[in-house]
Amino acid sequence: MLPSITLEAGRPSTKQISQYWQDGFLFPIPAVPVETALKWRTAYEQMERDWLAADLPRPLMTYKRQNAQCVMPLAWEVGSHPAILDVVETVLGPDVLLYAVEFFVKEPGTAAKVAMHQDLTYWGMGAIDGLLTAWVPLSPATPESGCMDFVAGSHKNAILPHEDRDDTNNLLSRGQEIAVDIAPEDRIAIELHPGQMSLHHGLTVHGSGPNVSDDRRIAAVIRYLTPEVVQEHGGGDFAIPVRGTDTKGNFTHYPPASEWFSTEALALYERIREHQNKVIMAGTNKASVYG
Repeated sequence: MLPSITLEAGRPSTKQISQYWQDGFLFPIPAVPVETALKWRTAYEQMERDWLAADLPRPLMTYKRQNAQCVMPLAWEVGSHPAILDVVETVLGPDVLLYAVEFFVKEPGTAAKVAMHQDLTYWGMGAIDGLLTAWVPLSPATPESGCMDFVAGSHKNAILPHEDRDDTNNLLSRGQEIAVDIAPEDRIAIELHPGQMSLHHGLTVHGSGPNVSDDRRIAAVIRYLTPEVVQEHGGGDFAIPVRGTDTKGNFTHYPPASEWFSTEALALYERIREHQNKVIMAGTNKASVYG
């Protein structure tokens, strides 16, 4: 296990922030107490037991993998945690919006992977600096369990060509994969354990391999952005203010989940999902993201 970097009063130092902008990522960052991360895992797996067979409008996987903060109080709890926001704010600046929380799970002994890609490829926001992802493990993310691999400095490129590939093992929404070969020696394994997290830029090339361990690899993946970001496809977008103020008006604000899968939250979820899917799935013959 790699030791966490040392923060200054819970925030990255000037040198660490420079390292983020140089590499396009920063890890392993102390995020929350180990007990908190393990409590989140327990709550997540209890949610799976409680709601997997429930009569929800869509499969539970859909809600886990897209805008979980709309319908799951746990997602909002993780995404709004003050210690995580302290780190994010130090990198992005004082005004921060939460764009999305997703739960990524790789079951043990499965071939599921995430192909090498850039997050901003299909989000309709262009090649921007104002979006980052906080990756918070709820179980160990190691090379054996399929931790992420980052390519240092790749965020300095524009959005690179991607191809949609018919690979049932690829966990990405469109099966997308960067149309550039990445040499093994250029991949840096981002090993993380509960209590730690990583940050990565929206243009950083990254992916992950299968989980050959005997435990689930569970992570909360949180997308944050600044109010200056604009949805280039028109019609705006949706986000929740979590630090500072939003005076730009580029995003419609909405309340996060306060109870599990409430009728009002499910209706809001559908509104946001329909809007964002038109952007994410543009140019593909797939109907939608995650069912």
